[in-house]
Amino acid sequence: MTAPEYSRRHLRFGWWSLLLFATLGLLLESLQGFKVRAYLDVSNETRRLMWTLAHAHGTLLALVHVIFGLTMRATPPTVMPHLHLISSSLIAASVLLPGGFFLGGIAFYSGDPGLGILLVPIGGVLLLFAVFWIARGSSARR
Repeated sequence: MTAPEYSRRHLRFGWWSLLLFATLGLLLESLQGFKVRAYLDVSNETRRLMWTLAHAHGTLLALVHVIFGLTMRATPPTVMPHLHLISSSLIAASVLLPGGFFLGGIAFYSGDPGLGILLVPIGGVLLLFAVFWIARGSSARR
């Protein structure tokens, strides 16, 4: 895949992700506005926190994809090595981080998030890997 194709891929992924997570945010606001007990009760505080974190991380990562897509258009392809690994890691992180938070809020145990939360550190490491290689590529001499 060429740099312009990666650019289009991440712009597309970013904008669709932003739509998804903005919709999730609107849904969470609706649960709040309609005073849905399954979301607002004190016993569901873990769910509320996990779903809020899923929304926030998903929205932020969607914007990271858009910025990365625009960065690919401004950066010569030779400066950014490992594009396939960066792209795959960034997409996986964007699924695992918010997905882990969301799944962790579906079923929880005595205030602790569900097993889905185990996806979050994996997504975090993949995000750091991608950001490191993007930063290194953007710092390279042309």
